[in-house]
Amino acid sequence: MVNIITIYKPLLHGFMKLAAGVRPQTVEIEPGTVMNFWVPTEKAKLQNKPKQAVVFLHGFAMDGIMTWQFQVPALASKYKVYVADLIFFGGSITDKADRTADFQARCVAKGLMKLGIEKCTLVGLSYGGIVGFKMAELYPSLVDSMVVTCSPIALTQSISSESLKRIGFSRWPDYLLPDTVKGVRNLFDIATYKLPYVPNWIYKDILEVMFDNRKEKEELLDALVINDVDFMIPHYPQRISLLWGENDNIFDMETALNLKKQIGDKATLECIEKAGHIAEVERPIVYNRKLKQILASLIQED
Repeated sequence: MVNIITIYKPLLHGFMKLAAGVRPQTVEIEPGTVMNFWVPTEKAKLQNKPKQAVVFLHGFAMDGIMTWQFQVPALASKYKVYVADLIFFGGSITDKADRTADFQARCVAKGLMKLGIEKCTLVGLSYGGIVGFKMAELYPSLVDSMVVTCSPIALTQSISSESLKRIGFSRWPDYLLPDTVKGVRNLFDIATYKLPYVPNWIYKDILEVMFDNRKEKEELLDALVINDVDFMIPHYPQRISLLWGENDNIFDMETALNLKKQIGDKATLECIEKAGHIAEVERPIVYNRKLKQILASLIQED
């Protein structure tokens, strides 16, 4: 039987090339490490006057273009849109043993600089938000501003324990790397406010193709959780906007409010009603409207 995801992904990729004017490009970060980026086509570059680059960083469940499939076409006519596939997602891979968010951040930054980007606004979801925060800390001249959805600065042990308890798991791999159809259904049930009915055969197709590199991804999750005593709140020169699903079960509104306090006066917080952790997929029209408003505000002030 044909897998629906293996049919959908090439169609999505074709749509992105034709309608959004972006195409995949492999960038060698260093020997043994390559990353896939979706970048503006030459035609799109010519059509766009010099504009700020907007770089999307995905969460842990899906690769870049699957995560941001509703946002890229909505923004591509106004901004130079780039979508990164983090290491061990979407064809990005390394032979290095480093699995930290620092390593991911350095790889993305080096890749963007090799693509000629000198300054950008990051849009990060969950795991991608953590990587984005690290990029903002390490490369303040590259990262001009950020929009963060449902992501702490770092996944400290205390935040991790509270989140896992809230969703009923003891380990992140048990939730984020399911090995059964029921586990995949549970993954999306928890990540959304109200999931519409989806037949089991679709979850089965997702299970078959979307959870590759399991060993390496489990190592990424293990490296993601850090001791509270090792975490210090960085000083961010960037303006940072938090765009949150009001009903996020993983990183709830208390997490968002604490994050706003940690960042300080340069942070703003907006919520999307009736949306969970993957608000950009669950309520794309509302998410896009708010994202456009935020980006216009951030980039207008440059």
